[in-house]
Amino acid sequence: MASALIKSRIHSVLRSGGAFKRNFSSSVHHDEAREAAKWEKITYVGIVTCAILTIFNLSKGHPHYEEPPPYPYRHIRNKEFPWGPDGLFERKHH
Repeated sequence: MASALIKSRIHSVLRSGGAFKRNFSSSVHHDEAREAAKWEKITYVGIVTCAILTIFNLSKGHPHYEEPPPYPYRHIRNKEFPWGPDGLFERKHH
């Protein structure tokens, strides 16, 4: 098997005029450049798509719900807070 590969290699070298051709290192750069350009285009398309979807979702608005009914078991105050009758982060109703 190995001798057949060596013979075919020698035969191809003799046919090409005696110069060795290195295919494994010179042709790779073109493929890498094409692959990089492809992924650059895919990235730009993805960025534009995400931007369009974001603008669409943010432009729709959001629903405003009514206040829940005042249940008697919520906001039970057994003693007053030091800063007043309402909590620090609650809406003042006075």
